[in-house]
Amino acid sequence: MQYYQFDFTGLQEGQADILVALLANAGFTGFEEQEQRLSACIAADDLDDVAFDQIIAANPVTFNKTVIDEINWNAKWEADFEAVTIPDPVTLMPFATIRAGFHQPEHRLIHDIIVTPKMSFGTGHHATTFLMVQQMSQLVFEDKTVIDFGTGTGVLAILAEKMGAARIIAIDNDEWSINNVKENIAANDCNRIAVVQADELQIPDKAAIILANINLNVITANINGIVAVCEDGADILFSGIMLADEPEILRVLADNFIEVLQVHRRDNWLAIEAKSNGTHELID
Repeated sequence: MQYYQFDFTGLQEGQADILVALLANAGFTGFEEQEQRLSACIAADDLDDVAFDQIIAANPVTFNKTVIDEINWNAKWEADFEAVTIPDPVTLMPFATIRAGFHQPEHRLIHDIIVTPKMSFGTGHHATTFLMVQQMSQLVFEDKTVIDFGTGTGVLAILAEKMGAARIIAIDNDEWSINNVKENIAANDCNRIAVVQADELQIPDKAAIILANINLNVITANINGIVAVCEDGADILFSGIMLADEPEILRVLADNFIEVLQVHRRDNWLAIEAKSNGTHELID
Protein backbone atom coordinates (compact mmCIF):
# COMPACT_ATOMS: atom_id res chain seq x y z
CA MET A 1 0.00 0.00 0.00
CA GLN A 2 1.20 3.51 -0.76
CA TYR A 3 0.91 6.54 1.49
CA TYR A 4 1.11 10.28 1.06
CA GLN A 5 3.44 12.18 3.34
CA PHE A 6 2.82 15.90 3.75
CA ASP A 7 5.69 17.92 5.20
CA PHE A 8 4.60 21.29 6.57
CA THR A 9 7.37 23.83 7.22
CA GLY A 10 7.74 27.29 8.73
CA LEU A 11 4.93 26.72 11.23
CA GLN A 12 4.14 29.35 13.84
CA GLU A 13 3.55 28.51 17.49
CA GLY A 14 0.38 26.45 17.86
CA GLN A 15 -0.05 25.75 14.13
CA ALA A 16 1.20 22.17 14.37
CA ASP A 17 -1.38 21.35 17.05
CA ILE A 18 -4.17 22.85 14.96
CA LEU A 19 -3.08 20.89 11.89
CA VAL A 20 -2.81 17.63 13.84
CA ALA A 21 -6.36 18.04 15.15
CA LEU A 22 -7.82 18.89 11.74
CA LEU A 23 -5.84 16.32 9.78
CA ALA A 24 -6.59 13.53 12.27
CA ASN A 25 -10.29 14.29 11.81
CA ALA A 26 -9.75 14.04 8.03
CA GLY A 27 -8.26 10.55 8.25
CA PHE A 28 -4.54 11.17 8.73
CA THR A 29 -3.08 8.56 11.10
CA GLY A 30 0.64 9.29 11.38
CA PHE A 31 2.25 12.48 12.69
CA GLU A 32 5.77 13.55 13.55
CA GLU A 33 6.42 16.99 15.04
CA GLN A 34 9.70 18.89 15.06
CA GLU A 35 10.48 22.55 15.63
CA GLN A 36 8.37 24.57 13.16
CA ARG A 37 7.76 21.40 11.16
CA LEU A 38 5.10 18.71 10.93
CA SER A 39 4.99 15.52 8.89
CA ALA A 40 1.60 13.88 8.41
CA CYS A 41 0.80 10.62 6.67
CA ILE A 42 -2.33 9.09 5.19
CA ALA A 43 -3.06 6.04 3.05
CA ALA A 44 -3.36 7.17 -0.57
CA ASP A 45 -6.83 5.65 -0.87
CA ASP A 46 -8.05 7.55 2.21
CA LEU A 47 -7.08 11.07 1.17
CA ASP A 48 -10.07 13.37 0.68
CA ASP A 49 -8.69 16.14 -1.55
CA VAL A 50 -11.65 18.43 -0.91
CA ALA A 51 -11.34 18.13 2.88
CA PHE A 52 -7.57 18.63 2.69
CA ASP A 53 -7.92 21.72 0.50
CA GLN A 54 -10.44 23.19 2.95
CA ILE A 55 -8.00 22.69 5.84
CA ILE A 56 -5.21 24.42 3.93
CA ALA A 57 -7.48 27.25 2.81
CA ALA A 58 -8.38 27.95 6.45
CA ASN A 59 -4.77 27.49 7.65
CA PRO A 60 -2.39 28.68 4.91
CA VAL A 61 0.93 26.84 5.29
CA THR A 62 3.81 25.76 3.09
CA PHE A 63 3.94 22.02 2.46
CA ASN A 64 5.47 19.36 0.25
CA LYS A 65 3.68 16.15 -0.74
CA THR A 66 5.54 12.90 -1.44
CA VAL A 67 4.48 9.32 -2.16
CA ILE A 68 6.05 6.75 0.14
CA ASP A 69 5.82 2.99 0.56
CA GLU A 70 4.55 1.53 3.81
CA ILE A 71 7.93 0.00 4.70
CA ASN A 72 9.78 3.31 4.28
CA TRP A 73 7.43 5.14 6.67
CA ASN A 74 7.77 2.40 9.27
CA ALA A 75 11.57 2.47 9.04
CA LYS A 76 11.49 6.25 9.51
CA TRP A 77 9.34 5.93 12.65
CA GLU A 78 11.67 3.32 14.10
CA ALA A 79 14.78 5.39 13.36
CA ASP A 80 13.37 8.58 14.92
CA PHE A 81 11.37 7.15 17.83
CA GLU A 82 12.70 8.13 21.26
CA ALA A 83 11.57 6.75 24.60
CA VAL A 84 9.42 9.07 26.73
CA THR A 85 8.99 9.07 30.51
CA ILE A 86 5.74 10.34 32.02
CA PRO A 87 5.66 11.36 35.69
CA ASP A 88 2.90 11.01 38.25
CA PRO A 89 1.33 14.50 38.29
CA VAL A 90 1.16 14.58 42.11
CA THR A 91 4.44 13.05 43.25
CA LEU A 92 6.34 13.94 40.05
CA MET A 93 8.03 10.55 40.31
CA PRO A 94 8.39 8.50 37.10
CA PHE A 95 5.15 6.63 36.46
CA ALA A 96 5.48 5.09 33.00
CA THR A 97 7.90 4.82 30.14
CA ILE A 98 6.82 4.34 26.54
CA ARG A 99 9.61 2.98 24.40
CA ALA A 100 10.48 0.88 21.38
CA GLY A 101 11.76 -2.65 21.80
CA PHE A 102 15.31 -1.60 20.97
CA HIS A 103 15.45 0.85 23.91
CA GLN A 104 16.84 -0.33 27.23
CA PRO A 105 14.16 -0.68 29.94
CA GLU A 106 13.99 1.89 32.75
CA HIS A 107 13.82 -0.41 35.76
CA ARG A 108 13.01 2.39 38.21
CA LEU A 109 9.70 3.03 36.46
CA ILE A 110 6.47 1.51 37.65
CA HIS A 111 5.13 0.69 34.19
CA ASP A 112 7.25 -0.15 31.14
CA ILE A 113 5.36 -0.10 27.82
CA ILE A 114 6.83 -1.24 24.49
CA VAL A 115 5.31 0.08 21.28
CA THR A 116 6.18 0.04 17.62
CA PRO A 117 4.20 3.15 16.68
CA LYS A 118 4.35 2.84 12.89
CA MET A 119 1.54 5.04 11.57
CA SER A 120 -0.68 4.81 14.63
CA PHE A 121 -1.27 7.69 17.02
CA GLY A 122 -0.23 7.40 20.65
CA THR A 123 3.41 7.31 21.69
CA GLY A 124 3.34 9.54 24.76
CA HIS A 125 5.23 12.32 23.03
CA HIS A 126 2.06 14.18 22.09
CA ALA A 127 0.38 16.23 24.81
CA THR A 128 -2.90 14.31 24.57
CA THR A 129 -1.39 10.88 25.28
CA PHE A 130 0.87 12.40 27.94
CA LEU A 131 -2.16 13.89 29.72
CA MET A 132 -4.13 10.65 29.50
CA VAL A 133 -1.32 8.60 31.03
CA GLN A 134 -0.93 11.13 33.85
CA GLN A 135 -4.63 11.04 34.69
CA MET A 136 -4.72 7.25 34.48
CA SER A 137 -2.07 7.24 37.22
CA GLN A 138 -4.69 8.69 39.59
CA LEU A 139 -7.34 6.00 38.98
CA VAL A 140 -7.74 2.49 40.39
CA PHE A 141 -7.87 -0.07 37.55
CA GLU A 142 -7.60 -3.25 39.62
CA ASP A 143 -10.20 -5.86 38.51
CA LYS A 144 -12.18 -3.34 36.43
CA THR A 145 -13.50 -3.41 32.87
CA VAL A 146 -12.06 -0.65 30.67
CA ILE A 147 -13.01 0.67 27.22
CA ASP A 148 -10.29 2.43 25.24
CA PHE A 149 -12.11 4.26 22.46
CA GLY A 150 -9.74 5.45 19.72
CA THR A 151 -6.94 3.18 20.88
CA GLY A 152 -4.31 4.13 18.24
CA THR A 153 -1.16 2.21 19.22
CA GLY A 154 -3.01 0.61 22.12
CA VAL A 155 -0.71 2.27 24.65
CA LEU A 156 -3.54 3.23 27.03
CA ALA A 157 -5.14 -0.21 26.84
CA ILE A 158 -1.76 -1.81 27.56
CA LEU A 159 -1.20 0.52 30.50
CA ALA A 160 -4.68 -0.34 31.83
CA GLU A 161 -3.78 -4.04 31.87
CA LYS A 162 -0.46 -3.32 33.57
CA MET A 163 -2.42 -1.37 36.20
CA GLY A 164 -4.54 -4.44 36.93
CA ALA A 165 -7.67 -4.10 34.77
CA ALA A 166 -9.54 -7.38 34.44
CA ARG A 167 -10.74 -6.75 30.89
CA ILE A 168 -10.01 -4.07 28.31
CA ILE A 169 -11.83 -3.44 25.03
CA ALA A 170 -9.63 -1.47 22.61
CA ILE A 171 -11.57 0.14 19.74
CA ASP A 172 -10.34 1.92 16.61
CA ASN A 173 -11.72 2.46 13.12
CA ASP A 174 -8.37 2.27 11.32
CA GLU A 175 -7.23 -1.15 10.07
CA TRP A 176 -3.57 -0.21 10.39
CA SER A 177 -4.09 0.78 14.03
CA ILE A 178 -5.89 -2.47 14.73
CA ASN A 179 -2.95 -4.49 13.38
CA ASN A 180 -0.49 -2.28 15.26
CA VAL A 181 -2.41 -2.70 18.54
CA LYS A 182 -2.23 -6.48 18.20
CA GLU A 183 1.54 -6.30 17.66
CA ASN A 184 1.99 -4.05 20.68
CA ILE A 185 -0.24 -6.26 22.85
CA ALA A 186 1.98 -9.22 22.02
CA ALA A 187 5.18 -7.23 22.67
CA ASN A 188 3.91 -6.42 26.18
CA ASP A 189 2.69 -9.97 26.94
CA CYS A 190 -0.84 -8.70 27.51
CA ASN A 191 -3.71 -11.19 27.45
CA ARG A 192 -6.74 -9.28 28.74
CA ILE A 193 -7.25 -6.88 25.82
CA ALA A 194 -9.95 -7.49 23.18
CA VAL A 195 -9.41 -5.51 19.96
CA VAL A 196 -12.43 -4.26 18.02
CA GLN A 197 -12.48 -2.42 14.69
CA ALA A 198 -15.45 -0.06 14.58
CA ASP A 199 -16.35 3.46 13.45
CA GLU A 200 -18.71 4.08 16.36
CA LEU A 201 -18.99 3.13 20.02
CA GLN A 202 -21.93 0.76 19.85
CA ILE A 203 -21.18 -2.28 21.97
CA PRO A 204 -23.22 -4.15 24.60
CA ASP A 205 -20.46 -4.05 27.21
CA LYS A 206 -20.39 -1.86 30.29
CA ALA A 207 -17.21 -0.48 31.79
CA ALA A 208 -16.05 1.16 35.02
CA ILE A 209 -13.45 3.25 33.19
CA ILE A 210 -13.75 4.85 29.75
CA LEU A 211 -10.69 6.23 27.95
CA ALA A 212 -11.45 8.49 24.98
CA ASN A 213 -8.32 10.10 23.56
CA ILE A 214 -9.65 10.91 20.12
CA ASN A 215 -11.01 14.33 19.01
CA LEU A 216 -13.92 16.66 19.67
CA ASN A 217 -15.99 15.65 16.66
CA VAL A 218 -15.76 11.91 17.33
CA ILE A 219 -16.46 12.37 21.04
CA THR A 220 -19.50 14.53 20.26
CA ALA A 221 -20.79 12.10 17.63
CA ASN A 222 -20.43 9.17 20.06
CA ILE A 223 -21.48 10.81 23.32
CA ASN A 224 -24.64 8.69 23.54
CA GLY A 225 -22.59 5.55 23.07
CA ILE A 226 -20.12 6.68 25.72
CA VAL A 227 -22.91 7.29 28.24
CA ALA A 228 -24.53 3.96 27.35
CA VAL A 229 -21.41 1.88 28.12
CA CYS A 230 -20.78 3.51 31.50
CA GLU A 231 -21.39 1.61 34.66
CA ASP A 232 -23.01 3.76 37.35
CA GLY A 233 -20.36 6.18 38.58
CA ALA A 234 -17.88 5.23 35.84
CA ASP A 235 -14.68 7.24 35.53
CA ILE A 236 -14.21 8.84 32.10
CA LEU A 237 -11.06 10.45 30.72
CA PHE A 238 -11.33 12.56 27.57
CA SER A 239 -8.53 14.09 25.53
CA GLY A 240 -7.63 14.95 21.93
CA ILE A 241 -9.40 18.27 22.49
CA MET A 242 -7.89 21.65 21.74
CA LEU A 243 -8.02 24.46 24.29
CA ALA A 244 -10.23 26.55 22.00
CA ASP A 245 -12.87 23.79 22.07
CA GLU A 246 -13.17 23.70 25.85
CA PRO A 247 -16.55 25.53 26.02
CA GLU A 248 -18.07 23.18 23.43
CA ILE A 249 -16.91 19.93 25.05
CA LEU A 250 -18.02 21.13 28.48
CA ARG A 251 -21.47 21.93 27.05
CA VAL A 252 -21.75 18.49 25.44
CA LEU A 253 -20.78 16.73 28.66
CA ALA A 254 -23.17 18.80 30.77
CA ASP A 255 -26.04 18.13 28.36
CA ASN A 256 -25.40 14.39 28.70
CA PHE A 257 -25.17 14.26 32.52
CA ILE A 258 -21.43 13.70 32.65
CA GLU A 259 -19.90 15.42 35.66
CA VAL A 260 -16.62 17.21 34.96
CA LEU A 261 -14.26 16.81 37.92
CA GLN A 262 -11.22 18.60 36.57
CA VAL A 263 -9.72 19.97 33.35
CA HIS A 264 -6.00 19.47 32.73
CA ARG A 265 -4.02 21.42 30.14
CA ARG A 266 -0.74 20.90 28.31
CA ASP A 267 0.49 22.97 25.37
CA ASN A 268 -2.62 23.67 23.24
CA TRP A 269 -4.49 20.56 24.40
CA LEU A 270 -6.66 19.57 27.31
CA ALA A 271 -7.77 16.42 29.07
CA ILE A 272 -10.95 16.12 31.11
CA GLU A 273 -11.41 13.99 34.20
CA ALA A 274 -15.11 13.17 34.46
CA LYS A 275 -17.62 10.79 35.98
CA SER A 276 -20.92 9.31 34.87
CA ASN A 277 -23.63 10.28 37.33
CA GLY A 278 -25.66 7.12 36.76
CA THR A 279 -28.48 8.49 34.61
CA HIS A 280 -28.92 7.09 31.13
CA GLU A 281 -31.28 9.69 29.69
CA LEU A 282 -29.56 10.65 26.44
CA ILE A 283 -29.54 14.00 24.68
CA ASP A 284 -28.21 14.59 21.15
